[in-house]
Parts: sequence; C-alpha cells; structure tokens
Amino acid sequence: MAGFRYEALTAEGKRQRGVVESDSPRQARAWLRDQGLTPVEVAPITPDDTRPGRLGLRRTLDTTALAILTRQLSTLLGAGLTIEQALNALIEDAASEFEGELLGAIRGEVLAGQTLARALGNQGRVFPDVYRTLVDAGERSGRLPDVLERLADYTEERDTLRSKVLLAFIYPGLIVVVATVVVGALLTYVVPQVVQVFRNTHQALPLLTRALIGLSDLLRAIWPWLVLGILIGLIALRQALQVPAIRTRWHRMQLSLPLAGTLIRGLNTARLASTLAILASSKVPLLTALQAGAGVVANLPMREALAVAATRVQEGATLSRSLAVSRLFPPLMIHMIASGEASGRLATMLERAALQQTREMERRVTALVALLEPVMILVMGLVVLLIVLAILLPIFEMNQIIR
Repeated sequence: MAGFRYEALTAEGKRQRGVVESDSPRQARAWLRDQGLTPVEVAPITPDDTRPGRLGLRRTLDTTALAILTRQLSTLLGAGLTIEQALNALIEDAASEFEGELLGAIRGEVLAGQTLARALGNQGRVFPDVYRTLVDAGERSGRLPDVLERLADYTEERDTLRSKVLLAFIYPGLIVVVATVVVGALLTYVVPQVVQVFRNTHQALPLLTRALIGLSDLLRAIWPWLVLGILIGLIALRQALQVPAIRTRWHRMQLSLPLAGTLIRGLNTARLASTLAILASSKVPLLTALQAGAGVVANLPMREALAVAATRVQEGATLSRSLAVSRLFPPLMIHMIASGEASGRLATMLERAALQQTREMERRVTALVALLEPVMILVMGLVVLLIVLAILLPIFEMNQIIR
C-alpha cells in the first residue's frame, strides 16, 4: 500500500483534505466515495511533497513536533509493532496535514524496501544528519526502540537548552528596545519643545544644554537616513555572511568577545558533547560520530577544528588529543574525554561532559543576565539624568539672574 494525498467535497459542499492509504488511486477514490466524499484530487505522496519550499509553505517539523513524533515511534516499536504498523498508527494520529504526508512518504519508501534511515534521508532537510545516523545505528544493532527513546530525550534537551538561553535574553532585549525608543522620543520631540523657551531668551546656555540641543537637531534632521542606513547595513551584513571566508572571520571574532564568546563556545560544546555521547552509546563508529556531530556545531572555526580532529583520529590519534590541538574546546571536557578513553567508558564520560557543559552554560547565562539588568538600568538612568540636567541648568541660571 502507498500513501495518497486527497482533496474531496463533503455532502455539504465543504472541501476536505487528508491522507489515505491504498494500493492505487482508483481504490483511494472508491474509499472516499464509501465515506460519503466526492474526490476532487487524489495524488500519490512522493518525497518531493515533503521537501521545504513546496507551494511556498514552511515544509519542516519544529523541534517539539520532532521529539513527540520520535517518542511515539519508539513507544510503538517497543510495544512490538513493525515499522509499517507504527507508521500507520502515526499517520492516523498526525497533528497536521504536512506531518501526515511526511509519514505517508516515509511509509511508502519503507514498503518499497528502503531502510527507515534511508527513507528519512529522502525527505529533504526535515530530519538532521545526526537523527538519521542514530536511526541507522539503531536498525543495524537491532535496538531501534531504545535508540529512538534516547534520541527523543536528546531532541527535547537540546530544545530546552536553546529555549532557556533565548528566554534569558528576552527581558534585557526588551529593556534595550524600550530605552532606545524612550530616549529617541525625548531627544526628537520633548527636548526641542522645552529648549525653545531658552532660545528665545538669547542668554548664554550651559555647555550640556547646547550639546543636547545640537544632538536633538542632528537626530531630527538625519533620523530617516539613519534608519535607512541601519537597514542597508543589516542587509549588507547578511549578504556578506553568505561568503564562507567572511562568515568564518565573523565567527572567529565572535569567539574572541569577552562574554558572548564564552557563551557561544559553551553552547556549541554542550551540543557536541551531547551528540557524541548518544552516538557513542549507540555503538556508532567514532569517525562517523565526529562527522555527524559537526552538523550541530554552528560556529565555523569550531566545526573546522572538529574536522581536523576527525582526520587526526583517522590517523590513529586519540579523540582527546585531537580536540585539544585547536584549543577551542574547554579543557575540562578534554580531560573527561581522556579519562573515558583510558577507562574504556567514553560514552559515559561524554554524557557527564555534556551534563557539565549544559549546567555551566545555564550558570553563565544566569550570571550574565543578572549583571546586564542593573547595568542597563543604570545606563538608562544616567542618560535620562543628563537630559534632565541639560533642561534644568538654564532654569537655575535664570532664577539667579532674577534674584
């Protein structure tokens, strides 16, 4: 049986879309008529139907949906169902039309004799390289349900770490945006109306007041060009980062930043350690694990260092020494890997290294956010204080003259 995507009309004339399993389009139409539907279109599901960009839609699964789907598949296979039966159950319970079509395409390829890993690989970029590598390892070892369970945990933990980092910076980001808008409004609208009174007096204004008036006049004159320049700069930066050499230099500069560099290094290291841990525990060869692990490292210099390490491992060097050469990976993780290699417990030590790096990342993010919040409030308070002083100083001078 194969999967077919259909569009049909109900008895009330409403359009209905979905996925049906059948041996042929003719049988699929007959089944639709038996359900009281009038077929409008019945088309077989192919891998091209699930690739990104079809019909201009977002053809992919988010991390949460991927984790749920993986855990459901693990549970069904663990209960003794075959891959075909498990996919049938998931198709019936699909959360979206795209998910149903995706599972239908995978099921069709499995029925055609493909392995599950190969069928996943034919679905465009929906499933990451690490995901497919682990599924292939599970199929080869006969432990696919257990591997899928660990893969679901890994996907959820990775999504949780990313969410924690993003949520931690939402509040400081909002403060920066609000402060910029407030100060901009004060300088472009409030300050000019207040200082107009002082200009009419023709008295010598304090230096701070003159500087504030000059800045206000400048912003009012150039703000459209300033906004346009920022937009053009962002677009130019985005285009420049498409060039591999420029992007590599940009990523290397990020690693050299005092606080952000440590966070970027820690986030990529935590992802790498988690990926290598689950691959090693699934009996994936070390070279294959390193190649798959490179896919979760977003920083290009660290990814290049990982590729060099893979070459050294292939030549006979240990993983710990190969990673230590670049000096881009934390020494503690290197020592833990060396300990695992010496004791024959590499997978266990990689799991501990991943947990340690994740906790260290959370601690650093918490400390950084706790430091940023008061600093930004103080900076905003200082700016507002300078604006207020620039307005009040001429008033004080006028009062002294009157007395």
